[in-house]
Amino acid sequence: MDNSQITHWCHEVIRSQVKEGGRYIDATMGNGNDTLFLCELAGENGYVTAFDIQEKALEHTKALLESHGVRKNFRLILDGHEHMAEYEKPDSMDLVCFNFGYLPGGDHRIATRPETSVWAVKAGLSLLKHGGMMSLCIYSGGDTGFEEKGRILEYLRELSSKNYTVIVNEYYNRKNHPPMPVFLWKR
Repeated sequence: MDNSQITHWCHEVIRSQVKEGGRYIDATMGNGNDTLFLCELAGENGYVTAFDIQEKALEHTKALLESHGVRKNFRLILDGHEHMAEYEKPDSMDLVCFNFGYLPGGDHRIATRPETSVWAVKAGLSLLKHGGMMSLCIYSGGDTGFEEKGRILEYLRELSSKNYTVIVNEYYNRKNHPPMPVFLWKR
């Protein structure tokens, strides 16, 4: 495994911060790798809610979870991540995880969008418990990726430092607009 891959790195940071039995959201389900990771972290006493707008993502994720014997500690929702607050209670989640961009191996024309992504981050913040964490993998490029990255970072910069800690990381020596891992804690 490439330890410098953004998803691996984010998983390691998440693993160091959350406890088994927590309540987690995978806001951008994709092919289900983060959902599986979160279900394994949650264990039997925790729970994962995962969102995507593509039926294909739900099918892939369900198959992946079943192939790994995960059967009961999750809910897969066919809806946009900006609507997550309609499904969970405020201040109830230990972690909200995002991977912005498009479904790997899917239609690149279907991707997260700047306006809905900022709303989704706001919704996720309302769901986080005090001490809860948000992980954001921001991929730029494509038709809206640079705008989305800019709008998300602009929104995060304006968050009160009394209420949130935001750490923005970058791959400093990689070319071609590498992804950006961002971590946020609600105080």
